[in-house]
Amino acid sequence: MDLARHVEVAGCFNFRDLGGYPAAGGMTTRWRRLFRSDGLVGLSDEAMASLAALEVATVVDLRSPGEVANRGRFAHETVRYHHLPFTESLPGADEAAQWDDHRFVSARYTNILVDASAAVVSAVEVLAAPAALPAVFHCSVGKDRTGVLAAVVLGLLGVPDEVIVADYALSQVAVERFLGSLRTSVSDSAESSALVERYAPALLSASPESMAGFLAGVRRDHGSFEGLADDLGIARAASQLRAELLQAG
Repeated sequence: MDLARHVEVAGCFNFRDLGGYPAAGGMTTRWRRLFRSDGLVGLSDEAMASLAALEVATVVDLRSPGEVANRGRFAHETVRYHHLPFTESLPGADEAAQWDDHRFVSARYTNILVDASAAVVSAVEVLAAPAALPAVFHCSVGKDRTGVLAAVVLGLLGVPDEVIVADYALSQVAVERFLGSLRTSVSDSAESSALVERYAPALLSASPESMAGFLAGVRRDHGSFEGLADDLGIARAASQLRAELLQAG
């Protein structure tokens, strides 16, 4: 099946399909069942029509409470919405430059998995619930918190580490487009432009080494993704995900 991984949804820069990836036991992930994205807020009628065409039934929002309060949330009468924040607040601009260091980023991702373990559990259980799919999960840029959940889900499905890393790295082009749009939107304000440039390293950081380090941390701390599922108490949900998202290769 020849389907596009990057899906055009007006107003989004990083909306991607997680289908078509090799998984354990000669299986592959199903197309058009699970998507990852940047923020789904303020969408046009055209964008909502795109989501309807994809038959999206569930949206999982990983943004902080402050982001939702400031920017709004996805709302549609036929789509179930779940707000499961992976962080309580965004990192300060003083930390932005450190995102050039893949070791710093890997550690932040590991901290998200530890500190937001309850939200990670809830997200996996929501996605594994009956009639939850097709579903999309998102944060603001669709790279970091979304990248952590994508890695967890793909890891639970038995997708090889190198494929998870490659999927993560696909965000690079998208975040460059996102940053370009953001720069244009604040070009008439010197103060806002300066703030955007302070955050630019964090926005642009999608180094494969960052995700590789995170995956190594999962295996160091839990032994395997099966061990992670056991430690988080989501082995049953992981099995349900595999039943819903895998097909014979």
